[in-house]
Amino acid sequence: MSAALLWQLLAALLVLAGLAGTVLPALPGVPLVFAGLLLAAWADGFAHVHWGWLVAFGLLTLLSQAVDLWAGAHGARRVGASGLAVAGAMLGTLVGLFFGLPGLLTGPFLGALAGELLHRRSLHPDDLGAAGRIGLGTWLGLLVGGALKLAIAFAMVGLFLLAWWF
Repeated sequence: MSAALLWQLLAALLVLAGLAGTVLPALPGVPLVFAGLLLAAWADGFAHVHWGWLVAFGLLTLLSQAVDLWAGAHGARRVGASGLAVAGAMLGTLVGLFFGLPGLLTGPFLGALAGELLHRRSLHPDDLGAAGRIGLGTWLGLLVGGALKLAIAFAMVGLFLLAWWF
């Protein structure tokens, strides 16, 4: 097996790990996709995909990071979440990883809910309702951010393949 083929296989693994990382918070999704695309272009000697495309992919990677931060913060801010709610959503996402898809879907909400309840230090029914709305808003922000990151990652891969073959 040639060295170039090994580099291409490693690049493909990085891209696949990156695509998984757009929905799994433990992995830096779009940056891994970018690393895989850069490695594939390098392994080919930049014959099919030149540096102009790679600059565009780098800018898309930066955009994905900005979108991720904005979506989570915007969702939380829009519903008046406390810092503990946002931290709880991130912790809930990490814990949710151990429970598969149901954990990934419910972990951020439950974490934000728990964080907001800790912030309020009250179990009054009004506070429970407000904390539930904050948990839902924070969860929706994270969901929108994840969907946008996934769209950017697939766009990068699609553009790379177009540049490679055309």
